[in-house]
Amino acid sequence: MDARAKRGVLRDRVRPIDFDRVSSVADLVGAMRGASIQARNLGLCAEVLENLYADRGRPTVLLGLAGPLIAAGLRKVLRDLVAGGYVDVIVSTGAILYQDIYQARGFGHYVGDPQADDSRLRDLLIDRIYDVYVDEEKFMETDSWLGRVADELPPGNYSSRAYMEFVGRHLDDDQSIVATAARRGVPMFVPALNDSSIGIGLTDHYYRAKRAGRPRIAIDSIRDNYELTQIVVQSKKTAAIYIAGGVPKNYINDSVVMAYIFGAEKGHSYALQLTADNPHWGGLSGSTLKEAVSWGKIRSKATTAMCFVEPSVSLPMLAGYALQRKLARGRKRLRFHWDGDELQSIR
Repeated sequence: MDARAKRGVLRDRVRPIDFDRVSSVADLVGAMRGASIQARNLGLCAEVLENLYADRGRPTVLLGLAGPLIAAGLRKVLRDLVAGGYVDVIVSTGAILYQDIYQARGFGHYVGDPQADDSRLRDLLIDRIYDVYVDEEKFMETDSWLGRVADELPPGNYSSRAYMEFVGRHLDDDQSIVATAARRGVPMFVPALNDSSIGIGLTDHYYRAKRAGRPRIAIDSIRDNYELTQIVVQSKKTAAIYIAGGVPKNYINDSVVMAYIFGAEKGHSYALQLTADNPHWGGLSGSTLKEAVSWGKIRSKATTAMCFVEPSVSLPMLAGYALQRKLARGRKRLRFHWDGDELQSIR
């Protein structure tokens, strides 16, 4: 037996989490680096954040959002990350940004019961998201409001980014993710916008415009591709933060793949993911960041970490670490200068 090799392997002891030394969420997440299993992985995700926000090359941070994050009570967590300069681009499911808009208009999410009588809820026009209730009548009112906002735009094709920015300027709520992103100039892409209540609102706009015989707007999903890829190509470096998986994760990654169209070869310099999906099913949501290296989506020497903990638990802890340690302090925000679908510059 090679005793020296054995000592080399048994070099670092697992360090128990000591609550005599923990007085904040940031302390707890920091202590998890010395623990094991998913606690260590969450601590390593925090380490990735430290590295990317300390990088003098100022990576463009693309935040992918999927899952019932607003229903889970994470609206202010996400808004504070945007307001604090931790996020440069948002790529989200339509449901997340829609539910933010729903709350910005004064409507609520309510404590529910996963064992509820759903037939009775249907009679009361109450929709259930696992253990959360929302008011379907207020959803329909919000759908119609989004359609009326679309009425104000000149007819033509728009990216989801252009439409969401316009919506954000119509919201009077400083706790809104959409309003905060619009105010700070953070682009919001919703690649599956049609597959959400935002899409329902735009269908309302389409229906009324068609019946009235007037022109209408349409969301051009390929223009989304074109715009987001320009951001990636013009960025010195990029960093990807994936909350859950789904379309936003794939979309952020495809923007890297599409860079070849512009004659550029890109790959994220930093990447981390919080997810409850498993790699062994072969689906994208649980696929490892290591697998993404084979596609060129992430650089082979990128700093990465992945934590398999459901985001309603892991995201507030990781965000708490970043916010309490003020990792983005002094970080200047990016200014995107658009001429239609052309990104003139990032400054």
